[in-house]
Amino acid sequence: MRIVFMGTPGFAVPCLKEMLVQGYDVAAAVTQPDRAKGRGKKLALSPVKVLAEESGIPVYQPEKIKTEEFTGVLRDLEPDVIIVVAFGQILSREILSIPPLGCINVHASLLPKYRGAAPINWCIINGEKTTGVTTIYMDEGLDTGDIIIRKEIAIGENETAGELHDRMSELGASALSDTLKLLMEGKAGRFPQNDSEASYAPIMNKALGRINWAKSAEEIRNLIRGTYPWPGAFSSYNGKIFKIFKSTTLKDEVWNEDHGLIRRVERDGIVVGCGTGSLRIEELQFENEKRMSAEAYLRGHSIEENVKLE
Repeated sequence: MRIVFMGTPGFAVPCLKEMLVQGYDVAAAVTQPDRAKGRGKKLALSPVKVLAEESGIPVYQPEKIKTEEFTGVLRDLEPDVIIVVAFGQILSREILSIPPLGCINVHASLLPKYRGAAPINWCIINGEKTTGVTTIYMDEGLDTGDIIIRKEIAIGENETAGELHDRMSELGASALSDTLKLLMEGKAGRFPQNDSEASYAPIMNKALGRINWAKSAEEIRNLIRGTYPWPGAFSSYNGKIFKIFKSTTLKDEVWNEDHGLIRRVERDGIVVGCGTGSLRIEELQFENEKRMSAEAYLRGHSIEENVKLE
């Protein structure tokens, strides 16, 4: 089976590794162009490009994949199947029609739930207890293709989006391995998605991290977990922005007035009233300062009670 692999971030790397371990003929890797990152604006290679070059796989980095020129390149590669994992560009109808076995996508949710760019973040933000990965035959819609297989995974009580991302990437590799075996054996099924059950997971941005203290303590804790490591959940104290990395809900406390008010400053945390319940901030970072536990921060700084966080 001759494969063209399309992927860009670290999430896609275990899938490419799995295909190499299994001995598949990976004819090429297609990934996003190198981008300038960091303060020095140095060009950064995508994780998929790094692995592909280390493995001797030809790498293509089209600025736009939906051109006649690059469609011709893909045709010349003559793939039996194209595997797409967090690539970052939409495939055209012409590209979708090239491989006889289809274009297969590994998506980080239990489709049709959480179609879109950030399913791992949003399943935590929304308080889901389980999620998973799905392999689909790609069509022209956004994650709307027929399902091949789904694999479910439980979300840990305190798990962050970053931690879940790493576990899901390995689960994605397992799902892809099973899918490729089914394709080779001619046993891969097609199960249409129920669009009435669909939900959307839009791309993350920095503004999504701002805490609305009118929400319940549990919703806020989920936001903190779901936006870690990026963009991060944040609030402000006396006009100074700070991020929150770790918190605990105090479910026995009911507080639905003056949400955002600092109720208590304790040795192990800062207790803030929420729309429902209270939240104890246990790890934080103010602008231009180090990330530290609340206990360590309070040893060198004062936080006043009855001040409202914004």
